[in-house]
Amino acid sequence: MISLNRTSFLSNAGVNGSGINAQRQRRPPPAYVKVVASRSNQDQKGRATSERSGSALVESTLKEMKDHAPPSHVRVDPDSTVGGGVKDVYGEDSATEDQLVTPWAVSVASGYSLLRDPHHNKGLAFSEKERDAHYLRGLLPPTVVSQDLQVKKMMHNIRQYQVPLQKYMAMMDLQEMNERLFYKLLVENVEELLPVVYTPTVGEACQKYGSIFRRPQGLFISLKEKGRILEVLKNWPERSIQVIVVTDGERILGLGDLGCQGMGIPVGKLSLYTALGGVRPSACLPVTIDVGTNNEKLLNDEFYIGLRQRRATGQEYAELLHEFMTAVKQNYGEKVLIQFEDFANHNAFDLLEKYGTTHLVFNDDIQGTASVVLAGLVAAQKLVGGTLADHRFLFLGAGEAGTGIAELIALEMSKQTGAPLEETRKNIWLVDSKGLIVYSRKESLQHFKKPWAHEHEPIKELVDAVKSIKPTVLIGTSGVGRTFTKEVVEAMAAINQKPIILALSNPTSQSECTAEDAYTWSQGRAIFASGSPFAPVEYGGKVFVPGQANNAYIFPGLGLGLIMSGAIRVHDDMLLAASEALAAEVSQENYDKGLIYPPFANIRKISAHIAAKVAAKAYELGLATRLPQPDDLVKYAESCMYSPAYRNYR
Repeated sequence: MISLNRTSFLSNAGVNGSGINAQRQRRPPPAYVKVVASRSNQDQKGRATSERSGSALVESTLKEMKDHAPPSHVRVDPDSTVGGGVKDVYGEDSATEDQLVTPWAVSVASGYSLLRDPHHNKGLAFSEKERDAHYLRGLLPPTVVSQDLQVKKMMHNIRQYQVPLQKYMAMMDLQEMNERLFYKLLVENVEELLPVVYTPTVGEACQKYGSIFRRPQGLFISLKEKGRILEVLKNWPERSIQVIVVTDGERILGLGDLGCQGMGIPVGKLSLYTALGGVRPSACLPVTIDVGTNNEKLLNDEFYIGLRQRRATGQEYAELLHEFMTAVKQNYGEKVLIQFEDFANHNAFDLLEKYGTTHLVFNDDIQGTASVVLAGLVAAQKLVGGTLADHRFLFLGAGEAGTGIAELIALEMSKQTGAPLEETRKNIWLVDSKGLIVYSRKESLQHFKKPWAHEHEPIKELVDAVKSIKPTVLIGTSGVGRTFTKEVVEAMAAINQKPIILALSNPTSQSECTAEDAYTWSQGRAIFASGSPFAPVEYGGKVFVPGQANNAYIFPGLGLGLIMSGAIRVHDDMLLAASEALAAEVSQENYDKGLIYPPFANIRKISAHIAAKVAAKAYELGLATRLPQPDDLVKYAESCMYSPAYRNYR
């Protein structure tokens, strides 16, 4: 197997001198030679030209290597390097700093380079036969261990760290070193490691991304690349991309504008697409669109890795995003799922509206959050009785998440009752930074808030809104911590026997209240769930296990369902189907503990059922392109899932 990779440095061999020397000294077996070269200016004119010239280079190189001679087009210094080392075949040692060096190498796709390839490295799990076949003798200690033992060892090591960010960095290092072990670890310990690789720890990782940055994990597309985004996409080594998660870093969780350092979010989300939804890692592409940042602290930080300028807006911003969306469709086709992540409100709604009819797009902050919250509310009816239409909802926060959840609840109520959407919206009230959203404010409201402006006198404080509206469900999406005060929770408990309180803002520091607050101030009567995880709470001799309304319940299964059906658009009915599928997974045992979400330990099974329901809806709506429709969509979803178990090598 001979391949020409579009790689731009000698990283295959590792960065230390001994690694490079080890490869140069070994006579590579012809069957496993891999040529690594950067594209010349002429190659950039087309991939076909690159492949033809690459093939000629490979054939020439192999012939000369077979004859034990160095390639004829490389000038060889007959003198050894200092200390009697390897000849300076590439001219790196003899070149002065201002001279150009051609970044290419002939390396063996076995041995030392194999141990540094995260896609194929197995560490000490390489068998005796594999060590012989792939030139690993002496490069590993003699013991052979199982992948299960490696998982046990890694979990032991990670648990030694006391600081969550250290655990996050250890997991990222493992992902860069041994991909399958990383996902095996995450799949088998999802409840323990989910808070490490995603919220809340990923928030701190983004804040400090410039300081902890070691190696790129996705594509950084900045204003510097304007007019060349298609070329930039082609720099990514994988061709069969199925899911892209993209952010511009303007509204990272509840932490605000983190600019280019928001890359931690797409990387984390795509890790969950693979671990929880079974999407192949090679089919996932994290992207950060860098248009600058308005965060003065970052602009003055010497370790900041992004553009040092104020954010581009208006036409300049729109043109860059449009070029990106066009290039993605041109390079990967119309069935690639593009997930918008952590865009500011004013851009998030516009992008979803603009590209929802031309691309397969999904906004997790608007649609994913809505779907997972709706699932929790549907499940909660088993604990409080009645239907969604019997409830009155009050939101603190009227941004992407708040209005997205409100709209999906209204759609579900309309579906259940047959009432017009305009009528079901009247059961839902929103409070923003200026108070209750009422009709008298309608002219000054942003367009996405206007459907929620109902007739009522203005109210400034949340506790007064609770007393006046008398909601049965209180939902926090404000991004402001500790706003569900004791007075607010006590007012909810005075109105309802079992108040439903969802404090959804992330990370933990921004949660509207803690689980302990909710249970204590409601005398243990609240049905509570949060966006970030909280430990079980003991109150009145009973242990309450708070649920987590985590988007990770929804988007991996939704994405898998879209991929396996070949869907070309995302429809609201697919989100409703995902919510209903998740709610159906809550068992009586979960209800007995006060839970309205199933445990994450079963997340792959849950994702398969969600994917099946989403795919079925895609086929029903005529949006699926993979025909014919499989007979058993659940089994088909399970068969499509990536397995992190090691493969055996020839």
